[in-house]
Amino acid sequence: LQSRVMDVTALEAEAKATAIKHIITMLQLPEQLDKVQQYKRRVSRKKASVEAMLKTALQSQLDGFRTALTLQKSIPNDVLEVQRSLNNDMQEIFRDLPGLTERLQEVKEESMRHSQYGAAIENLKHIFNVPGSVQKTQELIASGKLLHAHQALSDLENSRDDLLFELHKLPSQSVTDRNMLKQYFADVEKLSEDLGKQIWLVLKRTLNSVRKEPQVIVTALRIIEREERRDNAARERERSSAGFLPPGRPKEWRRRCFEVLESAVEDRIEGNQFEERHENKMWLVRHLEVTRQIVLDDLRTVKTVCVPCFPPEYDIVERYVKMYHNCLSRHLQNIVANQLEGNEYITVLGWLTVYSGEELMGHPDLALDVERLGPLLGRSDVQGLIQKYLGTLVANYQDWLKNALQSDVKDWHRECEPDTDSRGCYHTSAPMIVFQMVDQHLQVAKTVGPDLVRKVLTISLEQTTKFVGAYMEAVTEFKDRHFEDRSVRKLFTHYVIAVANNCLQFQQLFDKSYTDCCTGQAALSKGDNETSQVYHRLQQSLDRLQERTLDALRDELFLDLGKELGDVLSRKWLLTGPNIVDTVSATIEDYFRDYARLLPRNLETLAGRIQWQLARCYVQAILQRKITFKGYEERKVAAEKITKEGEQLRALFQKASTGMSSAHAASHRGGGSAPSSPLDALPLLAEVLKMKDTSLLSLEVSGLIKRYPDISGEHLQSLLLLRGDMARNEARTLVAEMRADDQPLHAGAQRSIFSDIVLT
Repeated sequence: LQSRVMDVTALEAEAKATAIKHIITMLQLPEQLDKVQQYKRRVSRKKASVEAMLKTALQSQLDGFRTALTLQKSIPNDVLEVQRSLNNDMQEIFRDLPGLTERLQEVKEESMRHSQYGAAIENLKHIFNVPGSVQKTQELIASGKLLHAHQALSDLENSRDDLLFELHKLPSQSVTDRNMLKQYFADVEKLSEDLGKQIWLVLKRTLNSVRKEPQVIVTALRIIEREERRDNAARERERSSAGFLPPGRPKEWRRRCFEVLESAVEDRIEGNQFEERHENKMWLVRHLEVTRQIVLDDLRTVKTVCVPCFPPEYDIVERYVKMYHNCLSRHLQNIVANQLEGNEYITVLGWLTVYSGEELMGHPDLALDVERLGPLLGRSDVQGLIQKYLGTLVANYQDWLKNALQSDVKDWHRECEPDTDSRGCYHTSAPMIVFQMVDQHLQVAKTVGPDLVRKVLTISLEQTTKFVGAYMEAVTEFKDRHFEDRSVRKLFTHYVIAVANNCLQFQQLFDKSYTDCCTGQAALSKGDNETSQVYHRLQQSLDRLQERTLDALRDELFLDLGKELGDVLSRKWLLTGPNIVDTVSATIEDYFRDYARLLPRNLETLAGRIQWQLARCYVQAILQRKITFKGYEERKVAAEKITKEGEQLRALFQKASTGMSSAHAASHRGGGSAPSSPLDALPLLAEVLKMKDTSLLSLEVSGLIKRYPDISGEHLQSLLLLRGDMARNEARTLVAEMRADDQPLHAGAQRSIFSDIVLT
């Protein structure tokens, strides 16, 4: 209501504004004022006319409403009357219906006969010409005119189906008539089968024919699509005609088409295996490579040539990709089920990686989404292959490494020297043989993936560690037998040198393999990783083997020096002049001519150990007090001889070390105040013996303790007693005073030669 009031107010305001504009227009000149009364009368007349028209219109509307209300009151009565009339009429009609069926029965039968006669007349030509049409269709099929053959076949099938449908519509169907009609058209179904065989034969050669005769493929597909439409029409008529379905329907040739294409794909995959395992050990590699080439070439053909020939709804590229994927999956499962051997496991695993890579499904020409294809083999199948491969790998390693060890040990007993490298250093073939085994398997594993690389590397390192352990046992046995009779194995030293050099070569080669495998593999670089732990165990085994071989060389040398070193600090030694040390020096020089075949790092380590052992022999001889000096002069002579022989031996080793790498020498010297040679202890001990004034002994002993903190009180006491001018109590007291302020050695303190000497 408020809205309507506002509308009226707005209309009044609009009317007033319009009136003002109208008055302004009429009264623009002074002389127009005389006509104001005239204008006023004109407007009044117009207003009266409009009001009269409005009243008339309102009256007309009111009359119409009044009439409508009157009619509305009578409507219910009218509706009831109509309903009564309809009911009466329907009852009269229904009373006549029961007899209507009987009266129209003749009409119905006549209509059915008319329909049958109509169908018979329409198909009369085909019915009389069935034998001729069948023969003509057979000739068309045989001559390859498939479209014409299909048209003729369709005419025959239509005639048969129409007649059968008319029989189906009869209320009392005659089985005899139906069978007779089917028998009359029996050759039609055989024609359909023959045409289908020709189409399947064409489709089986799709990938070959589509390049040269694409029209043949298109023809076959057109026929298939026509049959697909007729199948759909037959199903629709079955639903609408109480279950009538023509013989042989639905043919489902489209489904059969895909089955034939997949069968052809399967034949192409299985048909390229030209060899068996007993004919060629590489049969699987060759077969899978040929398969890769065929699949890639076929999919290229599908993508470039087949797409224009096949209907879009076939999505032929995607369908072919799935068919190849499924067929390859089944083929690989069959191969795996037939029990692979040896490297065939890794061949299959590697091909799985190739399949999803750029060499096949990931090829740029195909532009496929490889992720949607899924794996060729299930996860459990792949894991089974990996486990079998790793088991085979372990067995092969054990066999190969055993043979490698036997071959190397056999070489140790040859009458010729070991092989030499470019630097003239001895070595055998064992490190390279083992490394080539490991590297070959790692390279193969890389074709599969990083996880298999890690597992293969771990197994390789474990088996090599076992090999090194067996190698060490062989070296120990070789040494023991040689020391039993040193006249038998003339080249013992040479081959032990070769084995020592092998240790460094092993370390270098496996460090390279481990580093290469760790590159880009963060998991392998962690210290707590299983592979890292196995690698460090191998390094430790090689270090122990290196120590064992260098100890064997050192022990052999000291077997020859045993008699001379046993006489050190004896009266014989004191009285024979330089003969003993000259013999020792000559023997060492002779051995070092062989040691020149050692790699610099081994030579440096061995030289250090020999120096250590020599110094130990001298120091132990001094502290064991094998001689009793008759006086100061004799003691002085012994001290000077100790100093001189120490300098002579040290000069000998300095001469031998001139060929060593400066880098290795610096590493051996280390840092801090560590002694540069264990022989440095000899002149210091000699000074204590040479000192005449016992009151100054404390200074010499103090210097000795400062230089060698690990020298014990027993060592010092024995040294002082060797002088012969001090009582045991005096020596003990002096040592106690000198060591009163000593600090205990910490765990990481530098150990000297005195730590190896235990006095009994």
